[in-house]
Amino acid sequence: MCPNCEDFARTVLMLGQLALYADTVDADLHFIEAVGPSLAASLPEPPPGTFPPGYDPNEGPPYPGEES
Repeated sequence: MCPNCEDFARTVLMLGQLALYADTVDADLHFIEAVGPSLAASLPEPPPGTFPPGYDPNEGPPYPGEES
């Protein structure tokens, strides 16, 4: 197993749980705004094989509202 696989999976799981929590009725939005970016910034490099060879996240169609 790669050295960061467990950390990556755990952080992605926590981000998912935070997203689910954000959809609850009494969610603390200040907590979500503080913790969400911190969790995302703490993601280690993805494990090998997560993305196909040569994958570039900056390529592809523009998002709605972006210039082409």
